Amino acid sequence: MAKITRERAERIAKAHLCRHCSEYSFKKLTTKPAPESIVKELGAAWIVTRVCGVCGYHGEIGIQDDGDIVFES
Repeated sequence: MAKITRERAERIAKAHLCRHCSEYSFKKLTTKPAPESIVKELGAAWIVTRVCGVCGYHGEIGIQDDGDIVFES
């Protein structure tokens, strides 16, 4: 399995709509490597924190090495 880059994880997160208002506009996006506990439990490689530019909803997305979204909160 090829590990995706931080830039690819950000593109995946931007392409996934806001859970609250279904828009694709984000005013803040923070991408960081997943902690070891999340890697073991869910297999996520990256955690992306997003703030919607339309409704202000704060959410997180966990992305696996292959680009699949594992969780959204």
